[in-house]
Amino acid sequence: MTKPLDGVTVLDFSRVLAAPLATQTLAELGAEVIKVERPGRGDESRSFEPVLPAGESAYFFAFNRGKKSITLDLKSLAGQRIARDLAATADIVVENFLPGTMDSFGLGYEHLSQDNPGLIYVATTGFGQTGPSRNDRGYDTIFQALSGIMSMTGPADGAPAKAGIPVSDLTSGLWVAIAALTGLAGRAHSGAGCYVDVSMLDAQLTLSALAAARIFALDDDPHRNGTEHPGRVPSAAFVCADEQWLHISASDQHWKPLCAALELTDLEDDPRFASNAKRVENRTDLMPLLRRAIGDLKRDDALTRLGAAGVPVGAVRSVREALESEHARVREIIQTFDHPTEGTFPALRTPLILTGYDSPTVGVPPVLGADTESVLAERLSLSQTELADLRATGVI
Repeated sequence: MTKPLDGVTVLDFSRVLAAPLATQTLAELGAEVIKVERPGRGDESRSFEPVLPAGESAYFFAFNRGKKSITLDLKSLAGQRIARDLAATADIVVENFLPGTMDSFGLGYEHLSQDNPGLIYVATTGFGQTGPSRNDRGYDTIFQALSGIMSMTGPADGAPAKAGIPVSDLTSGLWVAIAALTGLAGRAHSGAGCYVDVSMLDAQLTLSALAAARIFALDDDPHRNGTEHPGRVPSAAFVCADEQWLHISASDQHWKPLCAALELTDLEDDPRFASNAKRVENRTDLMPLLRRAIGDLKRDDALTRLGAAGVPVGAVRSVREALESEHARVREIIQTFDHPTEGTFPALRTPLILTGYDSPTVGVPPVLGADTESVLAERLSLSQTELADLRATGVI
């Protein structure tokens, strides 16, 4: 069998996290991804912690599997010419420079689409190609702050908090992948390429769809609730007698089974808690009663009781516990690759299992510039003499 993106070529000018996650996803779905990096240093994330024994970065490994790496000085005329020639052979270009940077190199969409009208060009920036902040640099936690995510995260009586993962970078990367695949789907029936402007802040604002619905419907600006759901009770984390935590997310159909499992039968028909709307209204009366009942049980006992009653419940796991869970083992979430300098190393697979195509498996992150000569020789027919001259002048 084959992979769904076999035959698709991606020219990847992106660095660090969001867009590299997208191009890694495309690579593991079968695309040939050619990562263009600066000579000598490469993607800056190659130096990010944690650094492995042979000097490679586990951070870089997490978002650059399955790609080829070439080095190219985009500030040089020769480097720009080579990049244009490579783009003429590509289906997709992905970049995450500030607006106007690629245009200044003669590598913007208007330039590249002249030679390649079917090109799908995905430009990823913090704030988009237009707007008052278009030239500002952006970082994950800044987007969490500006989008309202940080204001909703953390305990109700505490300070704003960032999410435990770089949620803004990761979700923006998924939108970059969606943009590239949307372009491919459109080209399949129109024959024309397209330009896609992906703003990471836009992506974060759209994550607040439910929070925005409260503003639109109730004029209620959401605030921090810790683990409690603003519109559902009980939906929260609870600490158990052994100081382990679990999380419940229950709706009306779960209320009486929950009361029975926790031996709170006197609450089953209490009019204050008869519906979710009533429980939300009387949250401050109900939550201490639930905390006390769950706090008297060890976590395994509480999980068994609630699970048997059909109440949606889960242990609050550490990352290690989650990765070592039976689910992760059976679904083979952790796979390995063999790197030429760091040896065998684990990775989290692209989370798709396909029927009709080969499912994605983890690729190998490239050594800096490992594919420069082979890519330029095969795609642009450059001779060994030409390659040697480019290397001697620092273009590659």
